[in-house]
Amino acid sequence: MKRRTVIMSAMGMASLAATGLANPWLRAAPAHSKELTIVTGAALAFGTTISIQVAHDNQAEAELAIAAALAAAQQIDRLMTLHNDDSQVGLLNRHGYLAQPDPHLHTVLASALELSRLTRGAFDITVQPLWQAYSAAALRGGLPSTEQRLAAMALVDWRQLHISAQHIAFRQPGMALTLNGIAQGYAVDVARAVLAQHGIAHALLDTGEFAARGRRSAQHEWTVGIRAPRDAQALAAIVPLRGRCLATSGDYESSFTPDLRHHHIFDPASGDSPTELASVSVIAATGLQADGLSTAMMVLGPEKALALAATLTDVDVLLIAKDGRQWRSASLPTQRS
Repeated sequence: MKRRTVIMSAMGMASLAATGLANPWLRAAPAHSKELTIVTGAALAFGTTISIQVAHDNQAEAELAIAAALAAAQQIDRLMTLHNDDSQVGLLNRHGYLAQPDPHLHTVLASALELSRLTRGAFDITVQPLWQAYSAAALRGGLPSTEQRLAAMALVDWRQLHISAQHIAFRQPGMALTLNGIAQGYAVDVARAVLAQHGIAHALLDTGEFAARGRRSAQHEWTVGIRAPRDAQALAAIVPLRGRCLATSGDYESSFTPDLRHHHIFDPASGDSPTELASVSVIAATGLQADGLSTAMMVLGPEKALALAATLTDVDVLLIAKDGRQWRSASLPTQRS
C-alpha cells in the first residue's frame, strides 16, 4: 500500500522529475528577499519524489542541509517500507518478531498505538492483512469474499502488537502491519529536524506530507494547496502552514473499484473502507500527528472527526464528503485561490 502525494504546492514550484536520481538535484532561484536565495533539492523515497525548498543566505550551506535532510527521510523509508522484505517492517511481518528495533521504528510504533487508543481502534497499523486480501482479490478482478474478509479481520488488532525498546512482536500468528499511514509524516519531522540542526530557519518540505519552518520570505508565507478529491486539477483550499505540518488522506489515492467505494483505507470494525468521506486534510504541529490523524479521521467520519479535533491542541481539519460537502475547523487558516 502506497499513499501518493495528494497535496500540491501552491507556490508555482516546477515539477521535479527525479526518476533514477542517485543524488539530490539542487538548483537556486531568486527569492523575494534580497538577502535570501531559494535552494531546492529532491530525491527518491516512499515510491515517489520527495523535495525540500530552503530560503537561506548561503547556498552552499543550504545544499549541505538539504542533502542531509533528504538522506534522513530516505533512511526512514528504508526502515519502514513494505517493498523490501529486509526492511525492519518487512522482517517483522515475515517473522512475527523483531529484536533490537531501530529507535525510529520504536518511536513510530509507540505513537501509532497511542493514536489507536485515542481513536478507539479507528487507526490501526495492523490492517495489512485486509490490504493483502483486497489486493489479491483485485488481481482476480473482484473483491474478497465474506469468508476471506472475515479471515483477514481476525488478524487485525493493534492490542495484539507488543513493543519495547528491545523487542517487537505480534501476539497472534499471521498478523502484519503497515506504516504507510504514518511513516511519511514521521519522515518529514525527521528531515525538518535535520534542517534545524544545520541552522536552516526557513524551509518547506514534501515527503508526501508537508512541513514548514519559518517563511518563504519576509512578505510571503509557505503555502500549499489541498486538491479537490474529485478533480486533480482543482484546489479545495490554499493553506498557509505557519510552521506546522499538513497531511491528506483520500479515497482516490489507491482504489480497488472505479467508484472509489473500496480503497486503501480500512475501517477495522467492518473490514472494508469507510463510506462517508472522500478526503481528510489535517494541519498539526508534527507530520506524525497530521499523517496519523488524517487516516484515523477518514475512518471516524465527519461528526466524530470534528469532535476529536476539538479536543486536540493546534490541530485544524478540512473534511470533504463523497458528495462534495465540506466541514472545516473554525481556526483553519486559508487563502483565496
